[in-house]
Amino acid sequence: MKGLAAFVAVVSVAAPAAAQSTDIGAQLQRTKDMEARIQQERVNTQSRYQIGQMERVLEGAVEHGLNMVKDRLQTLSQTPAELLVSDNAHARGFRLDGYGVFFDISVPTFNASWTWSLRTLDQNDLGLDSALKTIQNYVKNSGDVNLEQAYKRVELQVNPGVVTRATAPAPSGPRTLTGSAAAAQDLPAPAQPSAADAILADPNEVYRAEVTQALMDAMLDHSGSLAIAPAEWLVIAAKGNDDRPRLGPADSDSRTRIIRLRGSDLSAYLARQISREEALQRIEVRVF
Repeated sequence: MKGLAAFVAVVSVAAPAAAQSTDIGAQLQRTKDMEARIQQERVNTQSRYQIGQMERVLEGAVEHGLNMVKDRLQTLSQTPAELLVSDNAHARGFRLDGYGVFFDISVPTFNASWTWSLRTLDQNDLGLDSALKTIQNYVKNSGDVNLEQAYKRVELQVNPGVVTRATAPAPSGPRTLTGSAAAAQDLPAPAQPSAADAILADPNEVYRAEVTQALMDAMLDHSGSLAIAPAEWLVIAAKGNDDRPRLGPADSDSRTRIIRLRGSDLSAYLARQISREEALQRIEVRVF
């Protein structure tokens, strides 16, 4: 009986100790799980921050491409190029587990103003003169006095030099040095825009090329903080609203430029193992 009582006493003491030990182990596991969740949330927060920074970089790259086109138009016309931009660029980034980082960019469309269109009808202003004369004849035949006054204001706004050349008499005879025909002949001829510039034939295509190049440069210069693994991809899907009307049908033919670079190639460039030119060549650009 004494032995049985001693055994019962030992069991009674050991049972609470085992239960207490189990509770401590469970509490330690919960603490570890909580710390892991906090650490993962910190990683996710940092990742979202870096993606947000890259979004702003890509939006700035699109704006840079637009400014490049604007500068080219201004150089050709020798006057400020007026561009009507539909909207600002918008970029959204996502991290896809097992794939990489994906950015969706809405590229704004632009339209050169109608004054630019009239100025570039012909490099020597013959096309502009012809267009203005055609409009002038239509206005005169209409017999509308208000329309004629509106046309005169437009004519002066578009290019006052056209009206001056059309109405001023041709210089003849000897003149004084100021304003003389001889003095005018000594002046250098005004620079004419090059007809070979592709922007005159298709400014929208030049705009797409400038934006694509700016996005490719941004991928190489600002994506190091995204921590893209060698087997992952950095992908940019850039789509403008100039390919499809806003009220167009859902099955209309719209184009998206897919620009992507493998993580291993990006790592090789950041480690200076390949040149910038080689890295640019490894960037894939497809139109979908």
